[in-house]
Amino acid sequence: MTTRVQLRHLAHARSGDKGDTANVGVIAYSAQAYALLERELTAERVAEHFAGMIDGPVERFELHNLEALNFLLHGALGGGGTVSLMTDAQGKVYSTALLRAEIDVPADVLASLDTATGRAGR
Repeated sequence: MTTRVQLRHLAHARSGDKGDTANVGVIAYSAQAYALLERELTAERVAEHFAGMIDGPVERFELHNLEALNFLLHGALGGGGTVSLMTDAQGKVYSTALLRAEIDVPADVLASLDTATGRAGR
């Protein structure tokens, strides 16, 4: 049995920028959540989530020791902070936007989150 939940229930995230590329780090709340994210949160899936918002490819890097994934969103900032007319040319909101993506999560992974974070119910 799975439940469809937003990524924010599985991980927290931080984003930043370098030139025209935004990066989003996604850090899992549990080892089980990381295993699920590693399998399901592909570069292609992230690119699909940001379709129409970015002009370039998405790269994914695994940081197993941190139970985290880092994504580079190329062509995301309209040229970058010094030349872009975008409201958020530094890419700070990309982490929040990605955490709103939904994923099907097995019950055992949801249970691991309650244990890892000390929170009950989603």
